[in-house]
Amino acid sequence: MSTTDSAERGLILHNVTIWLNGRTLLSLDATVRPGEVLTVMGPSGIGKSTLLAFVGGFLGHDFRAEGRILLNGRDITALPPDRRSIGLLFQDALLLPHLSVGGNLMIGLSPDIKSRAARRQAVAEALAEVGLDAFADRDPATLSGGQGARVALMRTLLARPEALMLDEPFSRLDAALRQQVRRLVFEEARKYGLPVLLVTHDPADAEAAGGRIVELG
Repeated sequence: MSTTDSAERGLILHNVTIWLNGRTLLSLDATVRPGEVLTVMGPSGIGKSTLLAFVGGFLGHDFRAEGRILLNGRDITALPPDRRSIGLLFQDALLLPHLSVGGNLMIGLSPDIKSRAARRQAVAEALAEVGLDAFADRDPATLSGGQGARVALMRTLLARPEALMLDEPFSRLDAALRQQVRRLVFEEARKYGLPVLLVTHDPADAEAAGGRIVELG
């Protein structure tokens, strides 16, 4: 990889400013390199999730935003959400109840994986990677909070995103599970070389992430 190519890798938020009703919610200029985590902290209502909405391409019409979003050298500012190659994890796993665990992972698979056998193999390998071998036929309703979080993570990664956004994804887990899932998410992000944008109110999340911290407000 050339020096120029290397310099372009990652998620770049260039002079991003977001307003609501004429009031500046946030201004941010930041670069998140592959495998790094940028943690955005602040009280509720300060604009943390609004930043994720802007980066993800689903900012509400009530807001006004300026600035550019670059992902691995590609300007994605004006692209629709499904063309931005950004994965998103929420507080809840949001697994579809009418599908099995394996079925939930299937819908996350990249369309590049076409044959049925290859898709099943990809799902099996993803479950094995997070210690859930033989869980493909399970009903999502039977999963624990930690198991559901791991399935949601692998569903996101199977779509082969180029960046990952985390919207308080550990907040509903108990303390022991929170530490376990947090470690898994950050390890997987480093393994896949994904820049990560983490929104949280928990200083322990920021400490575990180990990257730059931006405090809003």
